[in-house]
Amino acid sequence: MTAAASEQKVLGFLPQDAVPGTLLVFVSALAMVVVNSPWGSAYQSLLATSFSIGPTGGGIEMKVAYWIKNALMALFFFFVGLELKREMLEGQLSNPKAALLPVLAAAGGMAMPALVFLALAGSAGFSKGWAIPAATDIAFALGVLSLLGNRVPVALKAFLLAVAVVDDLGAILIVAFFYTEQVFPDYLLMAAGVSAVLVVMNRFKLAAVGLYVLIGIVLWVVMYQSGISPTIGGVIVAACVPLKAKDGHSPLHEAEHSFRPWVLFGIMPVFAFANAGISLDGAGHYLTHPITLGAALGLALGKPMGIVLMTYLGVKLIKANRPGDWWQIVGVGCIAGVGFTMSFFVGALAFTDPALATPVRLGVYAGSIFSAIAGLVILSRALPKTANAPSANTDDQTRPFLVAEPKYELYEQGKP
Repeated sequence: MTAAASEQKVLGFLPQDAVPGTLLVFVSALAMVVVNSPWGSAYQSLLATSFSIGPTGGGIEMKVAYWIKNALMALFFFFVGLELKREMLEGQLSNPKAALLPVLAAAGGMAMPALVFLALAGSAGFSKGWAIPAATDIAFALGVLSLLGNRVPVALKAFLLAVAVVDDLGAILIVAFFYTEQVFPDYLLMAAGVSAVLVVMNRFKLAAVGLYVLIGIVLWVVMYQSGISPTIGGVIVAACVPLKAKDGHSPLHEAEHSFRPWVLFGIMPVFAFANAGISLDGAGHYLTHPITLGAALGLALGKPMGIVLMTYLGVKLIKANRPGDWWQIVGVGCIAGVGFTMSFFVGALAFTDPALATPVRLGVYAGSIFSAIAGLVILSRALPKTANAPSANTDDQTRPFLVAEPKYELYEQGKP
């Protein structure tokens, strides 16, 4: 095995791209074990413990579970925002014509699962959770795809990458516009002022990433007070980090490099551990719950249906090039149904009643597991039996979002 090939393996058997997803599986299984063990009450008690940060009498007080959801996930969204900006400036979404097909596919892959959920759970009074199956967990989905190794054509990997990027952008917008219950205009005006400062910093191409993060903390506080999910603040800060500074280096790439291990091996596992545990005591009663069915079937059926349908329309109407044959696209559509982290996050925003946490988690688990297995089975039969030879032009840009770190040496002028 060559040095390059050996770098793709961890512990001699695990593809490098699959490591983050594998870690999330392990942490989720650990959460299940802990919740159903004698330590289950201590686990729940820890998540329900409240503490405040800030000056006495004027700080922000939340339970541990909400600090994870609002603070740690703001850092996650900051990193996702950095990835989104890079993809739109110099990655898979930088060419509008080439990006149109995955944009259409992602739109279908968000709309159809939402319709499936509403059909099954809306009439029962749970319509607020319509976006639970609309989101794809990028690390998990691309980790699953990586298990097929070099059999997967680069074009198919890039297609799933672009669909996942647009999907995440859609999830961010959904959180901003549909999961905000009450807005306080005075704090919202303050947030706009802080955002304006970040925009000015971007226009002057200030390179200090730490300064953006520091002002981002201020933005997080005022957005929390405004009533809007403060996780959106992470995206705003990321959008203002410049691609290229005056001295020629890239603050955006520097921030990606710094935050990647913290997100993949810290924030996402912590969030999974806090949200993936399901008490099996009485869980059987939730198997036919409308939320369980809506989330599971939305991910397992709605995702591939929406992606394949809109891909077909894109190929027919705008004459876009298919990234693979139709069975390969069906397989990728199934893998995009792995919701997990993002679905848990949206579910926590949609339903704050602890009694509804079990059907949300059960549905996301069932839908994601089925999607991963179905996608692997379909692709294992639809893909060539032998590995594709790596192209001489293939670099890290074609490798999975949120997993591989792209290498960029040339920057285009005039990009913020």
